[in-house]
Amino acid sequence: MTILVGYSPSPEGKAAVAFGIEQARAFDDTVIVLNAGIGETPDERGVATNADMEELKTTLRDSEVSHEILQFLRGNDPVEELLALAEATDDTRMIVIGSRRRSPVGKLIMGSTAQRIILEAEVPVVSVKAQSTR
Repeated sequence: MTILVGYSPSPEGKAAVAFGIEQARAFDDTVIVLNAGIGETPDERGVATNADMEELKTTLRDSEVSHEILQFLRGNDPVEELLALAEATDDTRMIVIGSRRRSPVGKLIMGSTAQRIILEAEVPVVSVKAQSTR
């Protein structure tokens, strides 16, 4: 089976990868990590840089779980890319995403990527938070 992780270069994205690795170990699954964005600007929020991707490769290689890393920068909405990949992967066990605390007004103005994934996914979605530094 496959555990699909939506990754962004943030503490929440790293927490999602760590949880995906944990689950892959527990179930002897493969982890597919997807970083996606529109790809119009080099500093697009949520899009991993080459250095971020190298760090991700090292983390996954060191974990010794079966894995694949994908980065789609082809003009599509990242949520749509993640959901399409989940649908195209016949054996997706779950989608793992990182989430951060946002105010109700922040969700209203900015929309909620996590909410869209949770509501539209056909498989279970696990939302994880980054470790608190408090």
